[in-house]
Amino acid sequence: MQRNATTRHPILLVHGLFGFERIGRFELFHDVKQALQDAGNRVFVPQLSATHDNEERGQQLLMQVTRVLKGTGADKVNLIGHSQGALACRYAAALAPCSVASVTSVSGPNHGSELADLLRKALVPGQIPERLAEEIATQFANFLSLLSGQFALPQNAIAALNALTTEGVARFNRKYPQGLPSTWGGQGAEEVDGVRYYSWSGTLPEDPLANPRPFDALHAVCRALSGNFATEAWQNDGFVGRYSSHLGSVIRSDYPFDHLDSLRRPKVLRSLTPDPVDLYIEHAMRLQAVHL
Repeated sequence: MQRNATTRHPILLVHGLFGFERIGRFELFHDVKQALQDAGNRVFVPQLSATHDNEERGQQLLMQVTRVLKGTGADKVNLIGHSQGALACRYAAALAPCSVASVTSVSGPNHGSELADLLRKALVPGQIPERLAEEIATQFANFLSLLSGQFALPQNAIAALNALTTEGVARFNRKYPQGLPSTWGGQGAEEVDGVRYYSWSGTLPEDPLANPRPFDALHAVCRALSGNFATEAWQNDGFVGRYSSHLGSVIRSDYPFDHLDSLRRPKVLRSLTPDPVDLYIEHAMRLQAVHL
């Protein structure tokens, strides 16, 4: 039987880098969106640039928040952002706290990504490798945008990379510090300017046999990337470090998930425990309990 997890305000699921709402019949947040809707929630997936900096994507999100409020008659929304989507949510809440009831960061690089640092160091500005990488990323983003009907949105792969580095996010954080922990690995303020802040994320075990996923190609990519972290070696999900993800009230930052598990229920491993999709229902119940 479906649990009562209906929130007071509509929920917006905000995608990260190279994300989209839907391509054909495939929806990026399909399982999550369906589960939340089955629990009685009004759920929307904003269309943001697949590649761009945090403020540009945040401004796009703000415009769609306004449309959701107008269309539903609600006075606020609950924002749940996956990966870079968390930074867009933070921007929107910082600029329009009167329109945002809560921000939830799911695997968000709230202090930057060591993977982005590595790529930025490898791709020297102005050199051929950077130009080639930018062209490939932009073409891929444009292809995704065309398939998903978001072709009118601007794309900027280098701006996205710069915005996700430790240095880039540090600049962002100086302007929008709401919910950030005051100490590394700590908890942040749960409520700022009337907006509640939450976060959760996962880590990959150092031993691949601790959670074998031989037929999951996306998991294999995350595991391969995980070994490139230094500050948070084996305390990351392949894209984002455990403590880098902390924001507001940290629900948990070491779920046994890779970076993509936190927005999907892997088809090759339906028995993943806990079920990633269930976490969104539990969070809706958490928001419901504080009348959000």
